[in-house]
Amino acid sequence: MKIAVVGCGALGSYYGGKLCRAGQEVHFLLRSDYEIVRRNGVSIRSPEGDFNARPKCARTPDEIGHAELVIIALKTTANDQFPHLLPPLVGPQTAVLTLQNGLGNEEQLAKMFRSEQILGGLCFVCLNRIEPGIIHHIGQGKIALGEFQRWPEPRTHDIASMLRHAGIPCGVTDDLARAHWEKLVWNIPFNGLGVAGCAGLDGVIRGEVALKAQLGPCLTTDKLLGDSSWEGIVRELMLEVILTAHAKGMKISDQFIEKQIKNTRPMGAYKASTLIDFERGQPLELESLFLEPLRQAHEAGVNTPRLQALCGVLQELARRNERIRPS
Repeated sequence: MKIAVVGCGALGSYYGGKLCRAGQEVHFLLRSDYEIVRRNGVSIRSPEGDFNARPKCARTPDEIGHAELVIIALKTTANDQFPHLLPPLVGPQTAVLTLQNGLGNEEQLAKMFRSEQILGGLCFVCLNRIEPGIIHHIGQGKIALGEFQRWPEPRTHDIASMLRHAGIPCGVTDDLARAHWEKLVWNIPFNGLGVAGCAGLDGVIRGEVALKAQLGPCLTTDKLLGDSSWEGIVRELMLEVILTAHAKGMKISDQFIEKQIKNTRPMGAYKASTLIDFERGQPLELESLFLEPLRQAHEAGVNTPRLQALCGVLQELARRNERIRPS
């Protein structure tokens, strides 16, 4: 299968590298890492075994042309690049799979291509890009794959089978929308509080950030679960997400919170992706991960005071980062 990977950071490089190693024809669309990956390939350091993969490399989508599968692993802050990056890659029969965080990504793609071409994948994986072309896989890696606004099709299972053959655990969900909200149960507290924690507990509770000259350190997952006050806010945020999903007709078990907490503890001092972006002074995925879920909670009539406060803190911290970001 001819596969184009758009967004070759930690996520795209890891899954693209695995598919390449399994013998698929994988094309990486690259910018700053082009020369390094073209020369050295992409190296994955993993407790499951290190490996190096040699994907085909391109600087522009026209160099790749139409693919059978396009995997989108861009940060959602780059979604405004869709009209430039995707049309040269997508033909009438191309499947377009977004592995992006949060809500609204499939909807954006469906404005450009036929909705039946669109799939979504929820990735449960711990990864960091530690150098250009070098990815540290810490653990996990499962993908939950689903069709946009319809039941799974034969091609859904074909793609899932291909991913499993490449050593990527992959299941098929019959309700992609519910799967998105299930992932938000983890993403909203750990991505959000990891960053907002640098403003202090009081700031997160009040939804205010005092613009001090020096904020405190950001919080890794072990710190959020190692302090009873922070863990309490993690659980409250998780419950607000679940209640919103319920109000929208998507049932998530009450035991889901305990499962997420249990699965997170072994990660140790893991830095969620939003925390890494903040430390690097990069734009935060506020819209898809936090603001759109908050809007949908309000539309569903669900009171979400913790999420409201968290969004206020994150927006202020994002503005602070924007002011000090080099032009």
